[in-house]
Amino acid sequence: MNWQYVRLGDVIAEARPGFASGSDVSDGIAQLRMNNLTRDGKLDWSKVRRVDLPKKVDHLLLAPGDVLFNATNSPDLVGKTAFFDGFHEPITFSNHFLRLRPIQEKLDGKFLAHWMHKQFESGAFQRMCKQWVNQATVSRDLLLSLDFPLPPLDEQQRIAAILDQAEKLRAMRRVAIDLLDQLPQAIFLEQFGDPVSNPHGWASGTLSEIALQITDGEHQTPKRQALGIKLLSARNVKDGYLDFSDVDHVSDDEYARISKRCDPKRGDILISCSGTIGRVAPVAVDEPLSLVRSAALVRPKLAVIDTPFLVEVLRTPALRRRMVQRANASSQANLFQNQIRELPVILPPIKLQHEFGVRIESIRRSKVVHQSAFDELNALFAALRAHSFGGTDAG
Repeated sequence: MNWQYVRLGDVIAEARPGFASGSDVSDGIAQLRMNNLTRDGKLDWSKVRRVDLPKKVDHLLLAPGDVLFNATNSPDLVGKTAFFDGFHEPITFSNHFLRLRPIQEKLDGKFLAHWMHKQFESGAFQRMCKQWVNQATVSRDLLLSLDFPLPPLDEQQRIAAILDQAEKLRAMRRVAIDLLDQLPQAIFLEQFGDPVSNPHGWASGTLSEIALQITDGEHQTPKRQALGIKLLSARNVKDGYLDFSDVDHVSDDEYARISKRCDPKRGDILISCSGTIGRVAPVAVDEPLSLVRSAALVRPKLAVIDTPFLVEVLRTPALRRRMVQRANASSQANLFQNQIRELPVILPPIKLQHEFGVRIESIRRSKVVHQSAFDELNALFAALRAHSFGGTDAG
């Protein structure tokens, strides 16, 4: 690409910080803050707050076409960027942001936002930070001094439109995956009702009565290594599935020691017991696994309760609340074995549980298809952006 390179400040009409907000007021002006800007460059309108008007506000209002740059935050979040395409009322922004207003005859705001998000994901802004005790900052002058690729305006708009369309497709897949995540709980509550109030009058018991084993993981600190048998903790237990993207490992000998206490198998259920309390996931692999104290294992009696059914019992809002309440009642926020054993469980006929499990498996297969398509779209989007901007990283 034979593009002209310019100093970013040469195509920005204005780069202005917002104002520090005070207390929220019901009749104040709407203001965007750090938590309104998602990591993937979107504005979250559900959290807009209102603050007192400063004496002069006109120069602090956002206009369609502006780009918001998060100049001050924790080092890994500095540089989050979003394109502003309008709001239904006047809105301003906090002093953590720089409002970048492009020179319209030279620079398309969406093109700028896509380029800046590429820099954020590559870590370019993090490398530019001046770090303080609890936060980091990219200075206005340093930002505006960056070399910036400047194709003709119509080419900028074409590139931005292609990337916007790819992002819309990704967003649609994300929505589909989210809905599929919510569907098992919706079906469960529709068919079986809340397991605590038990409106259908199903037979019931406690978790200890329908489990062959309930235990938490290894209490002693395991000897970790780069490769080997996966060592799971609470961070690997997500809502409905195990996440192996960030996992520790142990040796065969360490696994042999740990497995005497806890040896997860397919059909078992893991519960997060520390940090984020009450996430529940089935073990759906046949490889050996180890477990530390921050997660607990439940091995159900499959003759009386089906694993997919029990997963959804434990994922209901009522059981999740109970687990969180029990954990917070302790001196430290940890869920212990005795508290898990006391959890109430409903026991519809096993035939109904199996039929429910078949529906859940169908949903799981659909989610796999959508997730695969989403991963392909992510790869396509990354390739499109790399092709659009080439090696134009900030520096």
